[in-house]
Amino acid sequence: MLIDRPAATTGDDLLDLFPEGSHLDGRGHLRVGGCSLAEVAERFGTPALVVDETALRNRARDYRDALGRHWPNSQTVFASKSFPCTEVVRTLVEEGLGVDVAGGGELVTALAAGADPEHIVMHGNAKTDEELAMAVAAGVGTVVIDNLRDLERLEKLVTDGRQAVLLRVIPEVDADTHAAMMTGHRGSKFGLTADQAAEAAARVRRSPRLRLDGLHVHVGSQLMETAPFRRAVEAVAALPGLGRHPVYDLGGGLGVRYTYTDRPPTIEEYVKALTDAARDHLPGDARLIVEPGRSLVGPTAVTLYRVVTVKPGGHRPLVAVDGGMADNLEPMLYGQRFEATLVDRVGGGEACDLVGRHCESGDTLIRDVPLSSPRAGDIVAVPATGAYCHSLANNYNGARRPPVVFCRDGEAWEAVRRETYADMLRRDTRAGHPRALPFLLADA
Repeated sequence: MLIDRPAATTGDDLLDLFPEGSHLDGRGHLRVGGCSLAEVAERFGTPALVVDETALRNRARDYRDALGRHWPNSQTVFASKSFPCTEVVRTLVEEGLGVDVAGGGELVTALAAGADPEHIVMHGNAKTDEELAMAVAAGVGTVVIDNLRDLERLEKLVTDGRQAVLLRVIPEVDADTHAAMMTGHRGSKFGLTADQAAEAAARVRRSPRLRLDGLHVHVGSQLMETAPFRRAVEAVAALPGLGRHPVYDLGGGLGVRYTYTDRPPTIEEYVKALTDAARDHLPGDARLIVEPGRSLVGPTAVTLYRVVTVKPGGHRPLVAVDGGMADNLEPMLYGQRFEATLVDRVGGGEACDLVGRHCESGDTLIRDVPLSSPRAGDIVAVPATGAYCHSLANNYNGARRPPVVFCRDGEAWEAVRRETYADMLRRDTRAGHPRALPFLLADA
């Protein structure tokens, strides 16, 4: 179910949801990364996912610096599942972050971006033999053990030295978030129970090929308070016997501001809550890792759409755009509320329902969102789309996945090009009929 929230009507309220530094130019047009969004849409087409590179780097530095201040023996690791784009990963690696991967494709993306394998953490509740072999071959620094069979298979693959592992434990913490985003509750598909973790620890200590470095814990995503994080630290602290200089990977999960009413903790508040709990419950020589994803990349990107048609609806005008659930599944999967504006008439307007182009009644992006006299051809900007939009993009109704456009200091460039129809047919082994050729050539 989509969540209806109170809507603000001023440009200032809207700008607070866009990447830091976003502003209106002398014509009242919205600029992100110094670039006119109207001009970006004209140059690269729509839908398009636009990343403010400076905002992305600043978020990385905020995490890195806050964690370093409060717990010097620590590392920030980007949860790349939230935005598995080579240029995003490369940018964050340049800022000193490690990379968390949860599958073979994410590992390849991290390596292609230049990530040091030693600073890659591999996750997954059902890692395949192929993925474990890839991790060992690449020299991945840390593999997170999610189940006892991970140990058996990983031990057979390691032939040189000892592979560092962390044990993912279930903290039995119920976080206040969407059920699909909870990961640390009793019965979670992720991690080991306390008894299983004790058994796994004993087995690793007996192994000549594996080395137990510490524990991993994660309680959920889009959390708007710090109490669950503190409870997770207490839970892992109760597990004994890790030895000297243990590693505690405390996961991620900090929420971001999607709407006017959202008030998540700041990065500083989140990190301080974690490190205060660590001082109360963990050894002073412990090494801490945090794995931000959504809170790192979410606020740094914007999605642009073009209005295709406007028509009366049952309650409000229906403003249909050239994208939808193929490029943003968050409203449909999690009921996530977003906000929006026209890029050349920011703020104000009448309440509308912003709907997508896909053949699903559920393809509604935002209900009851104010837009100022929308008409066909207008460009709509939806902020806070940096997390899980690129990740979950799909080809429903033959939609071509959007480009990723980086903006910085008034310059825009394409980090990921728009998918073509030829791309969509490339894996289809019998797609050579000449009737398709004119369309494929036109799209090239």
